[in-house]
Amino acid sequence: MSEIVIAMYRPYDQANEAGLRELIRQHNTTLRVEELITDRPSVLMQSQDGTFIEVFEWLPGAAKAAHDHPAIQKIWKRMEEIGEFAPLISLPEAEG
Repeated sequence: MSEIVIAMYRPYDQANEAGLRELIRQHNTTLRVEELITDRPSVLMQSQDGTFIEVFEWLPGAAKAAHDHPAIQKIWKRMEEIGEFAPLISLPEAEG
């Protein structure tokens, strides 16, 4: 069964924002080319604190496969150099 996920990426500073946005674009393109996500359109949003929020749908078993895929690992490593993977609860919009 496919799995819809919400991934969040927060640039370390504003100077890294454009670079992180480009890596997210590459990430999505690579996931699609490698047939790891469905044809459902992905959604990219940005929180008021600059965090990027990406919603996409993994194909069955693809999330696990991505952790062993060299091209995906390379993108994730580059993302970690200019930003962090953020939890949903850390967004200002998630405050109650």
